[in-house]
Amino acid sequence: MAIIEVRNVTFAYTHKPVLKDINMEIREGEVVTLLGPNGSGKSTLIKAIIGLIRPGRGTVRLAGRDISSIPRKELAREIAYVPQAHKSTFPYRVMDIILMGRMPHKTFFFRYSRKDIHIARTVMEKLSITHLAERPYTQTSGGERQLTLIARALVQGAHIFVMDEPASGLDYGNQLKLLERINILSREGYTFIKSTHSPEHALWIAHRAVMIRNGAIIADGTCNEIVNSETLLRLYNTRVDVVKLNGSLRVCVPRSIGICRRSQVTDDMPKGSINVDL
Repeated sequence: MAIIEVRNVTFAYTHKPVLKDINMEIREGEVVTLLGPNGSGKSTLIKAIIGLIRPGRGTVRLAGRDISSIPRKELAREIAYVPQAHKSTFPYRVMDIILMGRMPHKTFFFRYSRKDIHIARTVMEKLSITHLAERPYTQTSGGERQLTLIARALVQGAHIFVMDEPASGLDYGNQLKLLERINILSREGYTFIKSTHSPEHALWIAHRAVMIRNGAIIADGTCNEIVNSETLLRLYNTRVDVVKLNGSLRVCVPRSIGICRRSQVTDDMPKGSINVDL
């Protein structure tokens, strides 16, 4: 059963069409990756899904309810938004940033309770960032900030995470750590909708990929089915080989830089290596 339904959604900025008759469903526990070039409409679709913009036509439904009819505090207890990048002017502690996720559960005048602090500490342990609790948020790395924002979303109590290019600006190691955390949380039943510029991120952890170009969906299906040379050519107008390595692991190799025409794993090579036939 779909937890989120996007039906015939169209949107335009000052008469410029950005989304064109978008239809998609997100099931509980899925990791769905939105793929597309810059300006394709991914971020606008994300804004529509979390209720920041109202479609010019069509509807977005959460558990059967029109998202525009759900009060903001109630919606925040269901869907958490993790932005592409987040900077804080003030040097709040990491613990303070995470505790802000409890605000949808509070009245206007409130103090954080022992329960709130316990929830925050439990989530920090879950994400292995307890050591950051007293550190100023402004003095954390990009990867630590993203994990902090995920922790804030978790204490919010939401089970649906919407992430706009969460790995953007992260070094390779922190990208992998972030993907690992998303993978672990998805196995616990959390739902993820995330945009990315990396098809490999979809291949590695997503259940489905939704490809968007010029505001329209050109492909929607399991990653093994639709992330291939033909669809990537349509999406990015560049030729890419999708190469299978050990087991079911696949990577994308651009033809334009002449790395390979065929790749094959051989038994006598170190694990993780590929045999390149130039």
